[in-house]
Amino acid sequence: MSKSPETPVSQTTQPQTVGRRRMLQIAGAAMATPYFAWSPRTMADEPTSKNDRINIGVIGAGGMATGNIKSAEKWLDVVAVADVDSKRADSFNGKFSDGKAKVYNDYRAMLDRDDIEVLHIATPDHWHTKPLIEAMLAGKDVYCEKPLTLTVDEGKLIRKVQKQTGRIVQVGTQQRSTLHLFAKAMAIVNEGRLGRLRRVQAAIGGAPSSPSIPVAEVPANLDWDRWLGPAPKVDYRYIKAGRRPNTNCHYEFRWWYEYSGGKLTDWGAHHVDICNWALKLNGQTEGPTSLGGTATHPVEFKDGVAQQNDRYNTATAFNFTVKYPGGTEMIIRHDTDNGVLLEGDKGRIFVNRGKLVGQPVDDLKENPLPEDAISKVYKGLPMDLNGRSQHWANFLHCHREGLEPISDVHSHMQMLNLCHLAGICARTGRNLTWDDASEQIVGDEQANSMLARPYREGYEIEMG
Repeated sequence: MSKSPETPVSQTTQPQTVGRRRMLQIAGAAMATPYFAWSPRTMADEPTSKNDRINIGVIGAGGMATGNIKSAEKWLDVVAVADVDSKRADSFNGKFSDGKAKVYNDYRAMLDRDDIEVLHIATPDHWHTKPLIEAMLAGKDVYCEKPLTLTVDEGKLIRKVQKQTGRIVQVGTQQRSTLHLFAKAMAIVNEGRLGRLRRVQAAIGGAPSSPSIPVAEVPANLDWDRWLGPAPKVDYRYIKAGRRPNTNCHYEFRWWYEYSGGKLTDWGAHHVDICNWALKLNGQTEGPTSLGGTATHPVEFKDGVAQQNDRYNTATAFNFTVKYPGGTEMIIRHDTDNGVLLEGDKGRIFVNRGKLVGQPVDDLKENPLPEDAISKVYKGLPMDLNGRSQHWANFLHCHREGLEPISDVHSHMQMLNLCHLAGICARTGRNLTWDDASEQIVGDEQANSMLARPYREGYEIEMG
């Protein structure tokens, strides 16, 4: 099953191979290593034995899983693949395991396997929470694609189970591991170069609409009932349309509220995350108090529910303002350059996947950051790589050493709650008052009911 459409992250090195000894060496040196002093010699140059490699099971074998495992395959042995599309599962198995991995239609079969140390979840969004919680309860560490949840309440349960089990969970918000761009921007914030943040902005682009998509015959290789899983039972829809088809299944699931939050959780999970990270690093830790704005949908909504079921229904255009105590605001919008703008009382910077600019960046020529500035925001963890390969190296290091990874579930849900609230605001057409302590919407019973969704019978989370 495929995942989010993400621009490839710029990397200074290729995916590497790393053993436990080398990881420990890097950890000891990280605090003293400048972010700008990477050597051409990398982890790939270190010898690695079979015993250093980790057995992994993959749940969801589409585009995101393919890209992720390519970034980490020198450290991993794929021994199990689960996907409800047999064609995708077999293709993935052949690509990464020479056809030797065990293929499952139902991922639960791999949870009992003692030879599997970690799992990678790269399913559609509505299929993240259930396998993640069940994997933690089964004693597995997990790299799970973003966004972790479809609702606020799912996030509460994930955080509760993670605390109870102590499992290591890395969220696939790999911008946190793009050291020369996003992590460097966070170091600038953390060193006080922007002062108090007054306004932060996540520009994430708009979303597509579609024509009416007809009901179609389910492909023989697809278990449609299981693809729907916790979501309501509906017909499979498909029509050819240019580079990608219009459908309510692979890849295009992200444009249906039934399975995703549209652009608000797809790209919002990346850029809102950076905005939230900056606020927290800057000591502005008080939660938001309200969220309001406007959104345009390709279908009519009534009482928060789409009135047509034959076409994409997530917001195509939007502009939301999140308000914080003390007057700070976060803007989430579709209509300007994709990236993150951070404005403080001492200066402003802009960062995206291609650049980091602003006067405080220019000032680094004369007043450079301390050598350990990025290490501080990166939790003092090893920083030998960059981008997605670094994000996987971080996860596997934390798996081995029992440490919290750079993209933990708790900070992830802090920011993802904002994305979910924006989606509720969009669907109801009403501004929302938020109680951050109780994680409840104040004074709007209907909107508050949208913090959770029922699971379809037979697809409930198995807590036992």
